[in-house]
Amino acid sequence: MYFLYFIFKFESFSPKFYTVLPLVPLQPLKHEGAFTAKKIEFFESSKRKLLGQDLGTCSVEELHDIHIQLENSLKTIRARKAELYKEDIKKSKAKEKFLFQENTRLRKQCGRKPNQTPEKQKEIASCSQRTVSLEVVTDLFIGLPPFQ
Repeated sequence: MYFLYFIFKFESFSPKFYTVLPLVPLQPLKHEGAFTAKKIEFFESSKRKLLGQDLGTCSVEELHDIHIQLENSLKTIRARKAELYKEDIKKSKAKEKFLFQENTRLRKQCGRKPNQTPEKQKEIASCSQRTVSLEVVTDLFIGLPPFQ
């Protein structure tokens, strides 16, 4: 095997400061470079297949494996998304509670009656929506009904 040598100069031009340092052999580096290039090509090919490109060369088993891999990835993504939504809901509820307390405190400062709790407000709103939908016109008239 051949080793490359080079001359490295330290601080001065005098010959006693020149040093010969061996370099790493080139053959193992060439093999490592070729191996890395093959790995990169494999990963790029896998990426294209996961994106739905170049599937014409895939066997049924390969397509099945890709399908399973994509389903597992979707499950993971959906679980993470649900987790983030739960965190957002939790933060929103905490913020709602804080704002309700702040609103109550400010109403007391102004001398106004504090509002009802958010649960009671929701209950009142749902009751009012139900009563609106249950109203029936019971007027008696002869002929066509008047337009409203």
